[in-house]
Amino acid sequence: MAPSYDNLPEDEDIEEEEQLDFSDLQEQYDVRLEEGLDTFVVLDGLPIVPEDSKPKLTKFLLRKLNTVGHATEESFFMPIGESGSTEGYAFVEFSSPKEAAAAVKSLHGFALDKKHTISVNKLTDIERYGREGRIDEQYQPPHIDEFEEKDHLRWWLGDMDGRDQFVMYRNETVGVFWNEKEDTPEMIVDRQHWTEMFVQWSPMGSYLTSMHALGVQLWGGKGWTRQKRFAHPGVNLVDFSPKEKYITTWSHRPITVEEGNPVLTPEEDGKNYIIWDIETGKPLRSFVTIDLPGPSTDADGQPIKKKIQWPAFKWSSDDNYVARMTPNQSVSVYELPRMNLLDKTSIKIEGVQDFEWSPATTRRDGQKDYEQIFCYWTPELGSNPAKVGLMSIPSKDIIRTRNLFNVSDAKLHWQSQGLYVCCKVDRHSKSKKSLATNLEIFRIGEKGVPVEVVESIKDTVINFAWEPKGDRFVLITAGEIPPNAAVPPKTAVSFFCPEKVKGGIGNFKHIRTIEKKNSNAIYWSPKGRFVVVATVHSQQSFELDFWDLDFEGEKEDNDNKELAANLQLMATQEHYGITDAEWDPTGRYISTVSSAWKHSHENGYHLYDFKGTVFREEHIERFKQLSWRPRPPTLLTKEEVRNTRKNMREYSRMFDEQDQSRKDAGNKAVIERRRELLGEWRAWRENVVEELGSDAQEVQDLGKDKADRGGEVVEEIVEEIIEETEEVVE
Repeated sequence: MAPSYDNLPEDEDIEEEEQLDFSDLQEQYDVRLEEGLDTFVVLDGLPIVPEDSKPKLTKFLLRKLNTVGHATEESFFMPIGESGSTEGYAFVEFSSPKEAAAAVKSLHGFALDKKHTISVNKLTDIERYGREGRIDEQYQPPHIDEFEEKDHLRWWLGDMDGRDQFVMYRNETVGVFWNEKEDTPEMIVDRQHWTEMFVQWSPMGSYLTSMHALGVQLWGGKGWTRQKRFAHPGVNLVDFSPKEKYITTWSHRPITVEEGNPVLTPEEDGKNYIIWDIETGKPLRSFVTIDLPGPSTDADGQPIKKKIQWPAFKWSSDDNYVARMTPNQSVSVYELPRMNLLDKTSIKIEGVQDFEWSPATTRRDGQKDYEQIFCYWTPELGSNPAKVGLMSIPSKDIIRTRNLFNVSDAKLHWQSQGLYVCCKVDRHSKSKKSLATNLEIFRIGEKGVPVEVVESIKDTVINFAWEPKGDRFVLITAGEIPPNAAVPPKTAVSFFCPEKVKGGIGNFKHIRTIEKKNSNAIYWSPKGRFVVVATVHSQQSFELDFWDLDFEGEKEDNDNKELAANLQLMATQEHYGITDAEWDPTGRYISTVSSAWKHSHENGYHLYDFKGTVFREEHIERFKQLSWRPRPPTLLTKEEVRNTRKNMREYSRMFDEQDQSRKDAGNKAVIERRRELLGEWRAWRENVVEELGSDAQEVQDLGKDKADRGGEVVEEIVEEIIEETEEVVE
């Protein structure tokens, strides 16, 4: 049977079909023939070196590549250009596609040195994304946007009067204010519904953080414009890195990433934590919440609401590392900004309960290489004692360990400069019926990291705090709490400082203990020397004791002349319902707050100077939060700081004169206003007298006219007693 051609399309139909664009369908259903190229990767961004240096560079790169797969010199090709040098890229063949994918994931963005960061891509991806039509064959110069001046994030530091700022959250309004010494705070900005939860300053004061259901926003600059935003639905908490390079956000509910989300990827779906790069606003890595050990239900089978460990990710002092603990198992240290696991493995520490980074980069005796240090502790496991250890990063070397026995709990406290770390150890007796506390103090800056033990503490330490930039500390102890006690037990406040020795710092000695107190909180001035010991979250007591540890007077206790302190109580104040206290960054003022979040009555704040003098008391309905704006580290050298402290009296006199001049200027303005009002009143009086004078003249003329016509003028004299006194004469 002959074929039929009746159903063939006409020429016009063929031309119309050829004009249709099927590129989108072709791309969707295109069969990608990888032809074995899926084992190849392309390295870009390599150093350009002469041919003689090529073997050395090849050997170095192969050492890196073989950490994720298997590659040989035969499978490594680095072309040489006409100039006799490498071209800055290379092709590598791995033994399997899985190894190639691992190389892309682990090494893409790896910094070879300060000038070279390599890019690692699959060869098949380059073919796919660089196919014909996707890359312009003619060079087009990149478009460079016009320069736009950004807000100066530290503008407030240029205030001629050296004032500090603070933020207040009251009712549904958030406001930022200049602090005035004796006058009402000067408002800078005040906005309703600026945040949905709370506000938080970044560590150096560059940003003000607001919390919303859809994420976090950072505000700053003189106009308080939005600088950055991070889309994290349902976010509950945020934490900044010390240098403000990164930020961690956390939500108690796992994130759900919908299709088409412009910021979050499927990688973040189901996660709780996201670590962001503040400069780019992009997520670096996301994580799920690790459940803390312990029973999940109570005796009645009801679920137990566990507390989260916050911050879960802890930063090194220079933002180069961030670490996270898996309870009882390990500590995972990640390198920034790539967020890759250090040496691709977690640090196994059996039984680890807690760890803390040193808050500053400390140079140990004899240590020349760069390092960051963290301290950790583990409980007693079987016949093994409890242990406190110091580890150096990135080497992961154990610097020092200390074995402990009969340990119930421990807390780690670093001194602000990283010179000491105190492990507060709660020990139980053999019968486990009583507790006592030892302080194990590691002296980081001294040879061999010696450990000093303070054992004269009979009761349990409920609070401990180092002096900032100093070597003194305060602790609060409390006796055992009786079961079902309505009133908490009395506490004692103890002060410690080192002995005076030549060329160093002596052993820590007890200065004084104040018995029968209700204190439970310690607030050191950020500049040291002054400390406020307070009672917070209490319905029975709300005292604040202002202490000076360098009192310029005779020492009360002659036996303590060899101690590096002179303790003096300057003042005692009260603030009913106090829930929080915070020093300003200069250490001149301290604010106490009664927050509506924690206390339902008489909300507001008080402002004191470092001596305990009350400057201001404000009662504000539904007052929630007051937070001082932090300052970045000073740019002055150590010598300049030393000279400033040496000449403090001279500067103080100058500042007093400026304060007096400002006060006089304010008084002068008041006097000028009063003189203006007095002048207006006198002008009005003269006008009234003039009007009354003309009226009197008219009356006088009228009377004279009547007298001339034979009329009678009647004059009446009225007597009025102005004052009457009665005196008895004997």
